[in-house]
Amino acid sequence: MTIQTALLQGTEILEKAGVAVPRLTAEVLLCHAMGRDRTFLYAHSGDDLTELWWIHFGRYLNERLKGKPTQYITHKQEFFGRDFYVNESVLIPRPETEHLVESALNYLEGRGPMRVLDLGTGSGAIAISVALESGRAVDASDISPPALQVAERNRSTHSAPVSFFACDLLQAVRRTSLDLLVSNPPYVPGADAANMQAEVREWEPHTALFAGDSGFEIYRRLIAEAELAVKPGGCLMLELGYRSLEGVRDMLAARWTDILVVSDLAGLPRVIAATLRT
Repeated sequence: MTIQTALLQGTEILEKAGVAVPRLTAEVLLCHAMGRDRTFLYAHSGDDLTELWWIHFGRYLNERLKGKPTQYITHKQEFFGRDFYVNESVLIPRPETEHLVESALNYLEGRGPMRVLDLGTGSGAIAISVALESGRAVDASDISPPALQVAERNRSTHSAPVSFFACDLLQAVRRTSLDLLVSNPPYVPGADAANMQAEVREWEPHTALFAGDSGFEIYRRLIAEAELAVKPGGCLMLELGYRSLEGVRDMLAARWTDILVVSDLAGLPRVIAATLRT
């Protein structure tokens, strides 16, 4: 069997199973099976597929047919121009979250030394991206030790000036010590679980997805604790979930000012930033 034939067969299998973007998925899985990039895939399309490559490709196709996300099969997701290692201990970084990184970078530009914390870091993609793009040291925390192991692996891969520690929200953070607090917290209401894509609901970590019945439980705790941990005049930036803008804005109204909302490419509110009143 040639590489081209294997690609066509893999695409057909995925297409019949209703897997999204079957051709691209087959390409990614075949490249992963061969340990080669897409340039090799097409430059050598007429070459014979080795038995080992075919075994790996078959296994990866079977995993994808069972619903396992492609990123958890290849252990790779691109974010802000860099490849990050991911597994089932962390959320798969989404392109929409890049707006949070961009907002943090815009805030930091031209400012002096600042203590920056990425809360709920997961794979470390936000913290590492902010650190490397801004040239600043960044702290990052997560409640999950397995997630922190993934984040540390990514920090080492990218030689990023990021320090990780385990913490339930801001319980271990000294009062009035943060200049910028960034977070993509859990914000999916538990009631929405049945309507989610099965591969998200069944494979990605629930502690990083769901936030009680309303979806506002973590926002509420986080904002209350941020009022103690962020310096007066410091900034809080949060990723927003679907239909969460008004609820989060109301939580910020009493103690926070200069509230700014950033929309994503689809026009949906994606990031909210606010300054703690002095």
